[in-house]
Amino acid sequence: MSEFSADAGPGETPMGAGTNPGNDFDATLLELAVRVARDAAATARRMRAEAIGDVETKSTATDVVTAADKAVERQVVEALRAARPGDGVLGEEYGADEASGRGADGATEPGAVRWILDPIDGTVNYLYGLPQYAVSLAAELDGTVVAGVVVNAATGAEWTATLGGGAWRDGRRLRCSAPAGLGQALVGTGFSYDARRREHQGGVVAGLITRVRDIRRFGAAALDLCAVAEGMLDGYYEKGLNPWDWAAGGLVATEAGAVVSGLNGAAPGSGLLVAASPAVFDELHDLLADLDASGGP
Repeated sequence: MSEFSADAGPGETPMGAGTNPGNDFDATLLELAVRVARDAAATARRMRAEAIGDVETKSTATDVVTAADKAVERQVVEALRAARPGDGVLGEEYGADEASGRGADGATEPGAVRWILDPIDGTVNYLYGLPQYAVSLAAELDGTVVAGVVVNAATGAEWTATLGGGAWRDGRRLRCSAPAGLGQALVGTGFSYDARRREHQGGVVAGLITRVRDIRRFGAAALDLCAVAEGMLDGYYEKGLNPWDWAAGGLVATEAGAVVSGLNGAAPGSGLLVAASPAVFDELHDLLADLDASGGP
């Protein structure tokens, strides 16, 4: 994957693949990210065990999930502030943190680190007790994601990466798959909660499913990207993602050798993200373009 420009669209975070070995600074950021994400995952598990099973004491089960999402995000932000008070934080629940490393317009100042956080990726899975929900935390420096960790909060599995330093799961280096062609590829995707957009996405799936081995929908973008990294999926695409959905997982997939991009070489973002083994990326990309996967509401 070629290095993306820092000139991504609003709400989009560019990410470079890079070829330089991981440096000590990136490794230090990753060490902090792993520690903070592990603690956050433990909090998410504990809150689910304490509250989800007793939802009659709450207004709705969804309120419990929202409370957990916000509590985990607050915990991570406080831990990052304590360790690196000058850094900025972009989180799903509370948006941009007004730390000293951020400009008035929310852009990261040169040389400053911005952390990108999804406190619980896969909240519906979290609600139902499906073991596919994760804490996703990435560090971005000068417009490029340089370190990231995804922790499956249900199982404890960890995926990590630093820019140029490779992708790893629990100490094992990862490489993406190399299927013979798109017809042999297992492809993941995700769906919007908006009914009109889902209707369009259903048409895309109908056109895709006859051209690939099969399709999976696991419900957590960060974990889907990690699945591409270790060859459990050969490809993945989704429309409507935010930076916190893919920043850490995208780096993991890229460092495992996958191509992660938007359409026509654009930065991945809300329009469309495509991640796949180089063996099938072009085929998948072109088919998704033909199927208008980035279109619809």
